[in-house]
Amino acid sequence: MFEAQAKDPKVANRTFLLLPPDASNANQQTAWTYAEAYEMILRYAAWLKEEHNIRKDEVVAMDFTNKPQFLWMWFALWSLGATPAFINTNLRDKAFIHSVRVSTGRILFVDPSIREVLSEHATSELAASNEGRGIETVVLEETTEQDIHQRTPYRAPNEARSGKKMKDSALLIYTSGTTGLPKAAHVPWDKPRSTSMGVGKILQLTPSDRFFSAMPLYHTAASLLCVCSTIGIGCTYVMSPRFSPRTFMRQAAETEATVMQYIGEMCRYLTVSPPTPYDRAHKLRIAFGNGLRQDVWQPFKDRFALDTIIELYGATEGIGATVNVSRNTFSRGAIGRTALLSGIINNMGQALLKFDHEADEPLRDPKTGLCSRSAYNEPGEFVAKLDAKAIKDKFLGYLGNEKATNSKILRDVFQKGDAWYRTGDLLRQDSEGRLWFVDRIGDTYRWKGENVSTAEVSEALGSHPAVREANVYGVELPGHDGRAGCAALLLRDGQTLDESLRRDLAAHVRKQLPKYAVPLFLRLVKGELEITGTVKQTKVQLRNEGVDPESVGEDEVLWLPTLESYELFGKKDWQALVSGQAKL
Repeated sequence: MFEAQAKDPKVANRTFLLLPPDASNANQQTAWTYAEAYEMILRYAAWLKEEHNIRKDEVVAMDFTNKPQFLWMWFALWSLGATPAFINTNLRDKAFIHSVRVSTGRILFVDPSIREVLSEHATSELAASNEGRGIETVVLEETTEQDIHQRTPYRAPNEARSGKKMKDSALLIYTSGTTGLPKAAHVPWDKPRSTSMGVGKILQLTPSDRFFSAMPLYHTAASLLCVCSTIGIGCTYVMSPRFSPRTFMRQAAETEATVMQYIGEMCRYLTVSPPTPYDRAHKLRIAFGNGLRQDVWQPFKDRFALDTIIELYGATEGIGATVNVSRNTFSRGAIGRTALLSGIINNMGQALLKFDHEADEPLRDPKTGLCSRSAYNEPGEFVAKLDAKAIKDKFLGYLGNEKATNSKILRDVFQKGDAWYRTGDLLRQDSEGRLWFVDRIGDTYRWKGENVSTAEVSEALGSHPAVREANVYGVELPGHDGRAGCAALLLRDGQTLDESLRRDLAAHVRKQLPKYAVPLFLRLVKGELEITGTVKQTKVQLRNEGVDPESVGEDEVLWLPTLESYELFGKKDWQALVSGQAKL
Protein backbone atom coordinates (compact mmCIF):
# COMPACT_ATOMS: atom_id res chain seq x y z
CA MET A 1 0.00 0.00 0.00
CA PHE A 2 2.82 2.38 0.85
CA GLU A 3 4.60 1.55 -2.39
CA ALA A 4 1.41 2.15 -4.37
CA GLN A 5 1.03 5.60 -2.79
CA ALA A 6 4.69 6.46 -3.41
CA LYS A 7 4.41 5.54 -7.09
CA ASP A 8 1.04 7.15 -7.71
CA PRO A 9 1.67 10.48 -9.53
CA LYS A 10 -1.24 12.01 -7.59
CA VAL A 11 0.26 11.05 -4.21
CA ALA A 12 4.04 10.67 -4.66
CA ASN A 13 4.87 14.35 -4.05
CA ARG A 14 2.38 14.74 -1.22
CA THR A 15 3.93 15.10 2.26
CA PHE A 16 3.97 11.80 4.13
CA LEU A 17 5.98 12.75 7.23
CA LEU A 18 6.21 16.18 8.84
CA LEU A 19 8.13 17.15 11.98
CA PRO A 20 7.32 20.19 14.13
CA PRO A 21 9.92 22.96 13.68
CA ASP A 22 11.51 22.27 17.08
CA ALA A 23 11.59 18.47 16.67
CA SER A 24 14.86 18.28 14.75
CA ASN A 25 18.26 19.90 14.78
CA ALA A 26 18.90 22.98 12.69
CA ASN A 27 19.50 22.38 8.99
CA GLN A 28 18.00 18.88 9.18
CA GLN A 29 15.16 17.74 6.97
CA THR A 30 11.71 18.16 8.54
CA ALA A 31 9.42 16.87 5.77
CA TRP A 32 9.41 13.87 3.43
CA THR A 33 7.09 13.17 0.53
CA TYR A 34 5.74 9.68 -0.07
CA ALA A 35 8.32 9.23 -2.85
CA GLU A 36 11.21 10.44 -0.68
CA ALA A 37 10.15 8.26 2.24
CA TYR A 38 9.86 5.23 -0.04
CA GLU A 39 13.38 5.75 -1.36
CA MET A 40 14.72 6.15 2.18
CA ILE A 41 13.03 2.92 3.26
CA LEU A 42 14.65 1.05 0.36
CA ARG A 43 18.09 2.44 1.30
CA TYR A 44 17.58 1.10 4.82
CA ALA A 45 16.49 -2.22 3.31
CA ALA A 46 19.72 -2.37 1.32
CA TRP A 47 21.79 -1.74 4.46
CA LEU A 48 19.86 -4.28 6.53
CA LYS A 49 20.29 -6.95 3.87
CA GLU A 50 23.88 -6.23 2.86
CA GLU A 51 25.37 -5.50 6.30
CA HIS A 52 23.23 -7.65 8.58
CA ASN A 53 21.76 -10.33 6.33
CA ILE A 54 18.20 -9.72 7.57
CA ARG A 55 16.11 -12.56 6.22
CA LYS A 56 12.49 -13.42 5.61
CA ASP A 57 10.47 -14.42 8.70
CA GLU A 58 13.10 -13.50 11.29
CA VAL A 59 12.27 -11.26 14.25
CA VAL A 60 14.33 -8.08 14.59
CA ALA A 61 14.23 -5.98 17.77
CA MET A 62 14.38 -2.19 17.49
CA ASP A 63 14.55 0.34 20.31
CA PHE A 64 13.90 3.80 18.83
CA THR A 65 12.37 7.05 20.02
CA ASN A 66 9.99 9.02 17.81
CA LYS A 67 12.16 10.00 14.88
CA PRO A 68 12.09 9.35 11.12
CA GLN A 69 14.55 6.46 11.49
CA PHE A 70 11.90 4.50 13.37
CA LEU A 71 9.67 4.55 10.27
CA TRP A 72 12.47 3.81 7.82
CA MET A 73 13.64 0.83 9.89
CA TRP A 74 10.11 -0.51 10.48
CA PHE A 75 9.04 -0.49 6.83
CA ALA A 76 12.45 -1.64 5.59
CA LEU A 77 12.13 -4.72 7.81
CA TRP A 78 8.64 -5.35 6.45
CA SER A 79 9.96 -4.99 2.90
CA LEU A 80 12.47 -7.79 3.61
CA GLY A 81 9.78 -10.05 5.08
CA ALA A 82 11.09 -9.65 8.65
CA THR A 83 9.00 -9.08 11.77
CA PRO A 84 9.89 -5.97 13.83
CA ALA A 85 9.70 -6.11 17.63
CA PHE A 86 9.10 -2.61 19.02
CA ILE A 87 10.93 -2.26 22.36
CA ASN A 88 9.54 0.30 24.81
CA THR A 89 12.15 3.06 24.95
CA ASN A 90 11.54 3.67 28.67
CA LEU A 91 12.68 0.19 29.70
CA ARG A 92 16.01 -0.31 31.38
CA ASP A 93 17.96 -3.16 32.98
CA LYS A 94 15.80 -6.20 33.86
CA ALA A 95 12.68 -5.19 31.90
CA PHE A 96 14.76 -4.12 28.90
CA ILE A 97 16.85 -7.31 28.84
CA HIS A 98 13.71 -9.42 29.27
CA SER A 99 11.89 -7.71 26.39
CA VAL A 100 14.79 -8.11 23.96
CA ARG A 101 15.26 -11.75 24.91
CA VAL A 102 11.56 -12.55 24.58
CA SER A 103 11.59 -11.25 21.01
CA THR A 104 13.76 -14.28 20.01
CA GLY A 105 15.65 -12.01 17.59
CA ARG A 106 19.39 -12.31 16.91
CA ILE A 107 19.95 -8.56 16.59
CA LEU A 108 18.84 -5.35 18.30
CA PHE A 109 19.06 -1.91 16.68
CA VAL A 110 19.26 1.02 19.11
CA ASP A 111 18.61 4.74 18.78
CA PRO A 112 21.84 6.60 19.72
CA SER A 113 19.87 9.06 21.86
CA ILE A 114 19.10 6.20 24.31
CA ARG A 115 22.39 4.34 24.04
CA GLU A 116 22.43 4.15 27.84
CA VAL A 117 20.07 1.16 27.61
CA LEU A 118 23.16 -0.80 26.58
CA SER A 119 24.77 -0.74 30.00
CA GLU A 120 27.68 -3.07 30.62
CA HIS A 121 25.35 -5.44 32.45
CA ALA A 122 22.67 -5.36 29.73
CA THR A 123 25.20 -5.88 26.95
CA SER A 124 26.80 -8.88 28.66
CA GLU A 125 23.40 -10.41 29.45
CA LEU A 126 22.22 -10.05 25.87
CA ALA A 127 25.48 -11.46 24.54
CA ALA A 128 24.74 -14.65 26.49
CA SER A 129 21.12 -14.86 25.35
CA ASN A 130 19.34 -16.66 22.54
CA GLU A 131 20.43 -20.23 23.25
CA GLY A 132 24.09 -19.36 23.47
CA ARG A 133 24.25 -17.54 20.13
CA GLY A 134 24.06 -14.13 21.74
CA ILE A 135 22.08 -11.09 20.64
CA GLU A 136 24.04 -8.58 18.58
CA THR A 137 23.47 -4.93 19.49
CA VAL A 138 23.90 -2.18 16.90
CA VAL A 139 23.63 1.54 17.69
CA LEU A 140 22.57 3.55 14.64
CA GLU A 141 25.39 6.10 14.84
CA GLU A 142 25.48 9.20 12.64
CA THR A 143 28.25 7.68 10.50
CA THR A 144 26.07 4.60 9.98
CA GLU A 145 23.19 6.78 8.83
CA GLN A 146 25.47 8.55 6.40
CA ASP A 147 26.45 5.16 5.03
CA ILE A 148 22.79 4.16 4.68
CA HIS A 149 21.96 7.34 2.76
CA GLN A 150 24.63 6.49 0.19
CA ARG A 151 23.27 2.99 -0.46
CA THR A 152 21.54 2.07 -3.68
CA PRO A 153 17.85 1.52 -2.86
CA TYR A 154 16.95 -2.17 -2.67
CA ARG A 155 13.42 -3.31 -3.42
CA ALA A 156 13.22 -6.92 -2.28
CA PRO A 157 11.34 -9.25 -4.63
CA ASN A 158 7.75 -10.14 -3.79
CA GLU A 159 8.92 -13.62 -2.77
CA ALA A 160 10.53 -12.06 0.30
CA ARG A 161 7.06 -11.30 1.62
CA SER A 162 5.06 -14.15 0.10
CA GLY A 163 3.15 -16.77 2.03
CA LYS A 164 1.93 -14.49 4.79
CA LYS A 165 -1.66 -14.80 5.96
CA MET A 166 -3.80 -12.23 7.74
CA LYS A 167 -3.62 -14.28 10.94
CA ASP A 168 0.21 -14.36 10.91
CA SER A 169 2.27 -12.02 13.08
CA ALA A 170 3.23 -8.69 11.51
CA LEU A 171 4.68 -7.05 14.62
CA LEU A 172 5.54 -7.62 18.24
CA ILE A 173 4.29 -4.83 20.49
CA TYR A 174 4.83 -5.08 24.22
CA THR A 175 2.32 -4.65 27.02
CA SER A 176 3.03 -1.75 29.36
CA GLY A 177 4.35 -3.96 32.15
CA THR A 178 2.21 -2.32 34.83
CA THR A 179 1.48 -5.74 36.39
CA GLY A 180 4.88 -7.38 35.88
CA LEU A 181 7.43 -7.79 33.12
CA PRO A 182 6.22 -6.73 29.65
CA LYS A 183 4.68 -9.39 27.41
CA ALA A 184 5.36 -9.50 23.66
CA ALA A 185 1.95 -9.37 22.00
CA HIS A 186 1.59 -10.72 18.49
CA VAL A 187 -0.06 -8.21 16.16
CA PRO A 188 -1.49 -10.13 13.18
CA TRP A 189 -1.46 -8.67 9.68
CA ASP A 190 -5.17 -8.00 9.72
CA LYS A 191 -4.57 -5.27 12.35
CA PRO A 192 -2.43 -2.90 10.22
CA ARG A 193 -4.60 -3.80 7.21
CA SER A 194 -7.87 -3.01 8.96
CA THR A 195 -6.56 0.21 10.54
CA SER A 196 -5.14 1.41 7.22
CA MET A 197 -8.49 0.83 5.56
CA GLY A 198 -10.94 1.56 8.38
CA VAL A 199 -9.69 4.24 10.79
CA GLY A 200 -9.41 6.84 8.06
CA LYS A 201 -13.04 6.26 7.18
CA ILE A 202 -14.12 6.64 10.82
CA LEU A 203 -12.17 9.89 11.05
CA GLN A 204 -13.33 10.95 7.58
CA LEU A 205 -9.73 11.76 6.66
CA THR A 206 -8.99 13.34 3.30
CA PRO A 207 -5.66 13.58 1.42
CA SER A 208 -5.25 17.14 2.68
CA ASP A 209 -5.47 16.17 6.36
CA ARG A 210 -2.53 16.29 8.74
CA PHE A 211 -2.73 13.72 11.54
CA PHE A 212 -0.76 14.87 14.60
CA SER A 213 0.45 12.43 17.25
CA ALA A 214 2.83 12.72 20.19
CA MET A 215 2.31 9.10 21.19
CA PRO A 216 5.36 6.79 21.08
CA LEU A 217 5.62 4.75 17.90
CA TYR A 218 6.39 1.59 19.86
CA HIS A 219 2.73 1.63 20.90
CA THR A 220 -0.26 0.62 18.76
CA ALA A 221 -1.90 4.04 19.04
CA ALA A 222 0.75 5.83 16.99
CA SER A 223 2.09 3.00 14.83
CA LEU A 224 -1.16 1.39 13.70
CA LEU A 225 -3.98 3.83 14.39
CA CYS A 226 -2.05 6.87 13.20
CA VAL A 227 0.69 5.88 10.74
CA CYS A 228 -1.18 3.06 9.01
CA SER A 229 -4.41 5.04 8.71
CA THR A 230 -2.40 7.96 7.28
CA ILE A 231 -0.94 5.69 4.59
CA GLY A 232 -4.36 4.27 3.79
CA ILE A 233 -5.69 7.72 2.92
CA GLY A 234 -2.47 9.15 1.53
CA CYS A 235 -2.41 12.13 3.90
CA THR A 236 0.29 13.46 6.26
CA TYR A 237 1.56 12.06 9.55
CA VAL A 238 2.82 14.81 11.88
CA MET A 239 5.22 13.24 14.38
CA SER A 240 6.06 14.93 17.66
CA PRO A 241 9.09 13.43 19.45
CA ARG A 242 7.24 13.28 22.77
CA PHE A 243 4.19 14.58 24.59
CA SER A 244 4.56 17.82 26.51
CA PRO A 245 1.60 19.94 27.70
CA ARG A 246 3.82 22.99 27.18
CA THR A 247 4.49 22.39 23.47
CA PHE A 248 1.63 20.18 22.25
CA MET A 249 -0.83 22.82 21.03
CA ARG A 250 1.95 25.02 19.66
CA GLN A 251 3.27 22.12 17.57
CA ALA A 252 -0.25 21.28 16.38
CA ALA A 253 -0.79 24.90 15.32
CA GLU A 254 2.61 25.36 13.67
CA THR A 255 2.23 22.20 11.59
CA GLU A 256 -1.38 23.09 10.66
CA ALA A 257 -2.59 19.73 11.95
CA THR A 258 -6.27 18.97 11.42
CA VAL A 259 -6.61 15.80 13.53
CA MET A 260 -4.89 15.04 16.85
CA GLN A 261 -4.41 11.78 18.69
CA TYR A 262 -4.78 11.49 22.45
CA ILE A 263 -4.58 9.16 25.42
CA GLY A 264 -7.01 10.28 28.12
CA GLU A 265 -4.42 11.48 30.59
CA MET A 266 -2.89 13.71 27.90
CA CYS A 267 -6.19 15.58 27.63
CA ARG A 268 -6.29 16.11 31.38
CA TYR A 269 -2.72 17.43 31.42
CA LEU A 270 -3.55 19.79 28.55
CA THR A 271 -6.77 20.99 30.18
CA VAL A 272 -5.13 21.91 33.49
CA SER A 273 -2.02 23.45 31.89
CA PRO A 274 -1.65 27.26 31.77
CA PRO A 275 -3.41 29.01 28.85
CA THR A 276 -1.41 29.50 25.66
CA PRO A 277 -1.92 31.67 22.54
CA TYR A 278 -2.41 28.41 20.59
CA ASP A 279 -5.42 27.08 22.53
CA ARG A 280 -7.73 28.10 19.69
CA ALA A 281 -5.28 29.35 17.08
CA HIS A 282 -5.12 25.99 15.33
CA LYS A 283 -6.85 24.00 12.59
CA LEU A 284 -7.73 20.93 14.65
CA ARG A 285 -11.28 19.70 14.11
CA ILE A 286 -11.06 16.17 15.57
CA ALA A 287 -9.47 14.67 18.68
CA PHE A 288 -9.14 10.89 18.33
CA GLY A 289 -7.98 8.44 20.97
CA ASN A 290 -8.98 6.45 24.01
CA GLY A 291 -9.38 6.83 27.76
CA LEU A 292 -10.83 10.35 27.89
CA ARG A 293 -12.57 10.64 31.25
CA GLN A 294 -16.07 12.03 31.44
CA ASP A 295 -15.06 14.85 33.82
CA VAL A 296 -12.30 15.99 31.44
CA TRP A 297 -14.23 15.50 28.19
CA GLN A 298 -16.22 18.76 28.02
CA PRO A 299 -13.59 21.09 29.55
CA PHE A 300 -11.06 19.71 27.04
CA LYS A 301 -13.45 20.07 24.11
CA ASP A 302 -14.46 23.60 25.12
CA ARG A 303 -11.00 24.96 25.91
CA PHE A 304 -9.55 23.92 22.57
CA ALA A 305 -12.70 24.52 20.49
CA LEU A 306 -12.81 21.00 19.06
CA ASP A 307 -15.77 20.06 16.90
CA THR A 308 -15.61 16.29 17.33
CA ILE A 309 -14.18 13.79 19.78
CA ILE A 310 -13.83 10.21 18.58
CA GLU A 311 -13.21 7.75 21.40
CA LEU A 312 -11.99 4.28 20.43
CA TYR A 313 -11.86 1.28 22.76
CA GLY A 314 -9.69 -1.73 21.94
CA ALA A 315 -6.46 -3.55 22.80
CA THR A 316 -3.18 -4.19 20.99
CA GLU A 317 -3.41 -7.96 21.15
CA GLY A 318 -7.16 -8.29 21.53
CA ILE A 319 -10.18 -8.58 19.34
CA GLY A 320 -13.35 -6.57 19.56
CA ALA A 321 -13.50 -2.78 19.57
CA THR A 322 -16.03 0.00 20.04
CA VAL A 323 -16.15 3.59 18.82
CA ASN A 324 -18.00 6.73 19.84
CA VAL A 325 -18.16 9.62 17.39
CA SER A 326 -19.32 12.51 19.57
CA ARG A 327 -20.26 16.01 18.47
CA ASN A 328 -22.70 16.81 21.27
CA THR A 329 -23.25 15.97 24.93
CA PHE A 330 -25.41 12.84 24.48
CA SER A 331 -22.51 10.37 24.41
CA ARG A 332 -19.99 12.49 26.31
CA GLY A 333 -17.65 10.13 28.18
CA ALA A 334 -18.91 6.95 26.51
CA ILE A 335 -16.52 4.55 24.79
CA GLY A 336 -19.05 3.36 22.25
CA ARG A 337 -22.57 3.61 20.92
CA THR A 338 -24.84 1.00 19.40
CA ALA A 339 -28.15 1.49 17.62
CA LEU A 340 -31.10 0.53 19.78
CA LEU A 341 -32.46 -1.65 16.97
CA SER A 342 -29.38 -3.85 17.21
CA GLY A 343 -29.92 -4.44 20.92
CA ILE A 344 -27.03 -5.15 23.25
CA ILE A 345 -23.57 -5.63 21.76
CA ASN A 346 -24.06 -9.41 22.02
CA ASN A 347 -25.40 -9.38 18.47
CA MET A 348 -21.97 -8.40 17.16
CA GLY A 349 -19.99 -11.32 18.56
CA GLN A 350 -19.28 -9.33 21.71
CA ALA A 351 -20.86 -9.53 25.14
CA LEU A 352 -20.82 -8.23 28.70
CA LEU A 353 -20.70 -11.03 31.28
CA LYS A 354 -21.96 -10.88 34.86
CA PHE A 355 -18.89 -10.76 37.06
CA ASP A 356 -17.84 -12.39 40.34
CA HIS A 357 -15.59 -9.87 42.09
CA GLU A 358 -14.55 -12.31 44.80
CA ALA A 359 -13.07 -14.71 42.27
CA ASP A 360 -12.10 -12.05 39.68
CA GLU A 361 -13.86 -14.21 37.11
CA PRO A 362 -17.14 -14.05 35.20
CA LEU A 363 -20.01 -15.42 37.29
CA ARG A 364 -21.08 -18.97 36.45
CA ASP A 365 -24.37 -20.71 37.10
CA PRO A 366 -23.73 -23.38 39.79
CA LYS A 367 -25.93 -25.87 37.91
CA THR A 368 -24.88 -25.37 34.30
CA GLY A 369 -21.43 -23.89 34.80
CA LEU A 370 -22.22 -21.34 32.09
CA CYS A 371 -22.03 -17.56 32.18
CA SER A 372 -24.81 -15.04 31.66
CA ARG A 373 -25.06 -11.57 30.16
CA SER A 374 -25.15 -8.42 32.24
CA ALA A 375 -28.33 -6.40 32.34
CA TYR A 376 -28.49 -2.77 31.26
CA ASN A 377 -26.37 -0.58 33.56
CA GLU A 378 -24.86 -3.66 35.26
CA PRO A 379 -21.07 -3.79 34.91
CA GLY A 380 -19.76 -6.88 33.20
CA GLU A 381 -16.55 -8.12 31.60
CA PHE A 382 -16.32 -7.31 27.91
CA VAL A 383 -15.60 -10.43 25.84
CA ALA A 384 -15.37 -11.15 22.12
CA LYS A 385 -16.18 -14.42 20.38
CA LEU A 386 -13.45 -16.73 19.08
CA ASP A 387 -13.61 -19.81 16.90
CA ALA A 388 -13.03 -22.52 19.50
CA LYS A 389 -11.45 -24.78 16.86
CA ALA A 390 -9.18 -22.09 15.44
CA ILE A 391 -8.29 -19.68 18.26
CA LYS A 392 -5.22 -18.35 16.46
CA ASP A 393 -7.26 -17.18 13.50
CA LYS A 394 -8.12 -14.15 15.62
CA PHE A 395 -5.93 -14.26 18.72
CA LEU A 396 -2.22 -15.05 18.50
CA GLY A 397 -1.49 -14.24 22.13
CA TYR A 398 1.93 -13.54 23.62
CA LEU A 399 5.23 -14.82 22.27
CA GLY A 400 6.81 -17.37 24.60
CA ASN A 401 4.12 -16.99 27.28
CA GLU A 402 1.52 -19.70 26.94
CA LYS A 403 0.20 -19.11 30.46
CA ALA A 404 -0.60 -15.46 29.75
CA THR A 405 -2.07 -16.39 26.36
CA ASN A 406 -4.38 -19.03 27.85
CA SER A 407 -5.49 -16.65 30.61
CA LYS A 408 -7.12 -14.45 27.95
CA ILE A 409 -9.30 -17.27 26.62
CA LEU A 410 -12.58 -18.06 28.37
CA ARG A 411 -14.31 -21.33 27.50
CA ASP A 412 -17.79 -22.74 28.06
CA VAL A 413 -19.34 -19.30 28.24
CA PHE A 414 -22.82 -19.57 26.75
CA GLN A 415 -22.57 -23.17 25.65
CA LYS A 416 -20.19 -26.06 26.21
CA GLY A 417 -17.17 -25.86 23.97
CA ASP A 418 -17.38 -22.21 22.92
CA ALA A 419 -14.47 -19.77 23.39
CA TRP A 420 -14.31 -16.03 24.01
CA TYR A 421 -11.49 -13.50 24.35
CA ARG A 422 -11.28 -11.80 27.75
CA THR A 423 -10.47 -8.10 27.66
CA GLY A 424 -10.01 -7.86 31.43
CA ASP A 425 -12.17 -4.71 31.44
CA LEU A 426 -15.50 -4.06 33.12
CA LEU A 427 -17.94 -2.09 30.97
CA ARG A 428 -21.61 -1.28 31.22
CA GLN A 429 -24.24 -0.45 28.64
CA ASP A 430 -27.24 1.74 29.28
CA SER A 431 -30.69 1.57 27.75
CA GLU A 432 -29.78 4.37 25.33
CA GLY A 433 -27.18 2.19 23.63
CA ARG A 434 -24.17 3.95 25.17
CA LEU A 435 -21.24 1.88 26.39
CA TRP A 436 -19.22 3.05 29.40
CA PHE A 437 -15.86 2.02 30.82
CA VAL A 438 -16.13 1.03 34.50
CA ASP A 439 -12.72 -0.28 35.53
CA ARG A 440 -9.87 -2.63 34.81
CA ILE A 441 -10.32 -6.00 36.49
CA GLY A 442 -7.83 -6.11 39.34
CA ASP A 443 -8.12 -2.36 39.84
CA THR A 444 -11.66 -2.67 41.16
CA TYR A 445 -11.49 -3.52 44.86
CA ARG A 446 -14.04 -4.75 47.38
CA TRP A 447 -14.76 -2.89 50.63
CA LYS A 448 -17.60 -3.37 53.13
CA GLY A 449 -19.11 -5.97 50.80
CA GLU A 450 -19.30 -3.51 47.89
CA ASN A 451 -17.31 -3.27 44.67
CA VAL A 452 -15.47 0.03 44.22
CA SER A 453 -14.37 1.32 40.82
CA THR A 454 -11.00 3.07 40.96
CA ALA A 455 -11.96 4.99 37.82
CA GLU A 456 -15.07 6.38 39.52
CA VAL A 457 -13.17 7.44 42.65
CA SER A 458 -10.34 8.95 40.60
CA GLU A 459 -12.85 10.95 38.58
CA ALA A 460 -14.52 12.25 41.75
CA LEU A 461 -11.25 13.38 43.30
CA GLY A 462 -10.00 14.80 40.02
CA SER A 463 -13.01 17.08 39.82
CA HIS A 464 -11.89 18.96 42.94
CA PRO A 465 -10.21 22.25 41.92
CA ALA A 466 -7.22 21.68 44.21
CA VAL A 467 -6.36 18.22 42.83
CA ARG A 468 -3.99 17.98 39.89
CA GLU A 469 -3.90 14.18 39.70
CA ALA A 470 -5.32 11.22 41.64
CA ASN A 471 -4.27 7.58 41.33
CA VAL A 472 -6.70 5.33 43.21
CA TYR A 473 -6.14 1.76 44.41
CA GLY A 474 -7.17 -0.60 47.21
CA VAL A 475 -4.84 -1.48 50.10
CA GLU A 476 -4.96 -4.38 52.54
CA LEU A 477 -5.27 -3.50 56.22
CA PRO A 478 -4.58 -5.70 59.27
CA GLY A 479 -7.79 -7.08 60.74
CA HIS A 480 -10.02 -5.88 57.91
CA ASP A 481 -11.60 -7.78 55.06
CA GLY A 482 -11.25 -6.57 51.52
CA ARG A 483 -9.23 -3.51 50.55
CA ALA A 484 -9.62 0.06 51.75
CA GLY A 485 -9.56 2.86 49.23
CA CYS A 486 -6.40 4.94 48.96
CA ALA A 487 -5.63 7.78 46.56
CA ALA A 488 -2.12 8.99 45.74
CA LEU A 489 -2.56 12.73 45.18
CA LEU A 490 -0.74 15.51 43.44
CA LEU A 491 -2.06 18.98 44.24
CA ARG A 492 -2.09 21.95 41.90
CA ASP A 493 0.65 24.53 42.25
CA GLY A 494 0.17 26.76 45.27
CA GLN A 495 -2.12 24.30 47.08
CA THR A 496 -1.29 22.86 50.50
CA LEU A 497 -3.19 20.17 52.35
CA ASP A 498 -4.06 22.41 55.29
CA GLU A 499 -6.98 21.86 57.66
CA SER A 500 -9.41 23.72 55.41
CA LEU A 501 -8.55 21.69 52.31
CA ARG A 502 -8.59 18.41 54.26
CA ARG A 503 -12.15 19.14 55.38
CA ASP A 504 -13.18 20.31 51.94
CA LEU A 505 -11.81 17.16 50.26
CA ALA A 506 -13.70 14.98 52.71
CA ALA A 507 -16.95 16.86 52.03
CA HIS A 508 -16.32 16.73 48.27
CA VAL A 509 -15.86 12.95 48.05
CA ARG A 510 -18.78 12.33 50.42
CA LYS A 511 -20.99 14.32 48.06
CA GLN A 512 -19.63 12.67 44.90
CA LEU A 513 -19.46 9.04 46.03
CA PRO A 514 -21.45 6.43 47.95
CA LYS A 515 -20.20 6.01 51.51
CA TYR A 516 -18.40 2.71 50.86
CA ALA A 517 -16.45 4.22 47.94
CA VAL A 518 -15.12 7.27 49.82
CA PRO A 519 -11.31 6.77 49.96
CA LEU A 520 -10.25 6.21 53.55
CA PHE A 521 -6.62 7.14 52.88
CA LEU A 522 -4.82 9.82 50.93
CA ARG A 523 -1.14 9.66 50.06
CA LEU A 524 0.30 13.09 49.31
CA VAL A 525 3.03 12.43 46.75
CA LYS A 526 6.14 14.59 47.02
CA GLY A 527 7.40 14.07 43.48
CA GLU A 528 5.49 12.91 40.41
CA LEU A 529 3.20 9.93 40.01
CA GLU A 530 4.76 7.14 38.00
CA ILE A 531 3.30 6.68 34.55
CA THR A 532 4.04 4.42 31.60
CA GLY A 533 5.38 5.64 28.26
CA THR A 534 1.79 5.81 27.05
CA VAL A 535 0.72 8.10 29.90
CA LYS A 536 -1.06 5.47 31.97
CA GLN A 537 -0.87 5.44 35.74
CA THR A 538 0.86 2.52 37.46
CA LYS A 539 -0.62 1.15 40.67
CA VAL A 540 1.27 -2.03 41.57
CA GLN A 541 4.07 -0.47 43.63
CA LEU A 542 1.69 1.92 45.38
CA ARG A 543 -0.66 -0.94 46.19
CA ASN A 544 2.19 -3.09 47.52
CA GLU A 545 3.54 -0.29 49.72
CA GLY A 546 0.12 0.24 51.29
CA VAL A 547 -0.33 2.91 53.96
CA ASP A 548 2.24 1.93 56.58
CA PRO A 549 4.09 5.24 57.20
CA GLU A 550 7.36 3.27 57.24
CA SER A 551 6.78 2.11 53.64
CA VAL A 552 5.88 5.31 51.82
CA GLY A 553 9.19 7.16 51.88
CA GLU A 554 8.84 10.93 52.16
CA ASP A 555 5.15 10.93 51.21
CA GLU A 556 2.56 11.88 53.81
CA VAL A 557 -0.41 9.61 54.53
CA LEU A 558 -3.75 10.90 55.75
CA TRP A 559 -6.82 8.97 56.82
CA LEU A 560 -10.49 9.54 57.50
CA PRO A 561 -11.08 8.42 61.10
CA THR A 562 -14.40 10.28 60.95
CA LEU A 563 -16.26 11.46 57.89
CA GLU A 564 -15.59 15.10 58.70
CA SER A 565 -11.95 15.59 57.74
CA TYR A 566 -8.79 13.83 56.58
CA GLU A 567 -6.15 13.75 59.31
CA LEU A 568 -2.44 12.87 59.35
CA PHE A 569 -1.87 9.12 59.69
CA GLY A 570 1.26 8.34 61.70
CA LYS A 571 3.07 5.37 63.22
CA LYS A 572 0.80 5.33 66.29
CA ASP A 573 -2.28 5.22 64.08
CA TRP A 574 -0.79 2.34 62.06
CA GLN A 575 0.01 0.44 65.27
CA ALA A 576 -3.58 0.97 66.42
CA LEU A 577 -4.77 -0.69 63.21
CA VAL A 578 -2.25 -3.53 63.55
CA SER A 579 -3.26 -4.20 67.19
CA GLY A 580 -6.95 -4.03 66.41
CA GLN A 581 -7.56 -0.98 68.60
CA ALA A 582 -8.70 1.03 65.59
CA LYS A 583 -11.37 -0.15 63.15
CA LEU A 584 -12.51 1.43 59.90
